[in-house]
Amino acid sequence: MITAFVLIKTDAHHIPETAEEISAIEGISEVYSVTGEWDLIAVARVAKHEDLADVIADRLSKVPSVVATTTHIAFRAYSKHDLDAAFSLGFEN
Repeated sequence: MITAFVLIKTDAHHIPETAEEISAIEGISEVYSVTGEWDLIAVARVAKHEDLADVIADRLSKVPSVVATTTHIAFRAYSKHDLDAAFSLGFEN
């Protein structure tokens, strides 16, 4: 699984609608409204690198109120949550 974090600048008048539209894109697992230089951060999870072009370049970046994006591809996950999920057998504690 390839995970990428997409930092997104939007038309400030349409942040909630833009977030909803981006969250509906297949391959986008989460969208966060954030403070700072960027308006939204989307988490893309795809099977292979080539799929990132479809999700980010061909779909996300073409949402009308998206002004700019920058993408960061994750190498590894270190959080306990991600490690627990990776080794989980589906049992509830």
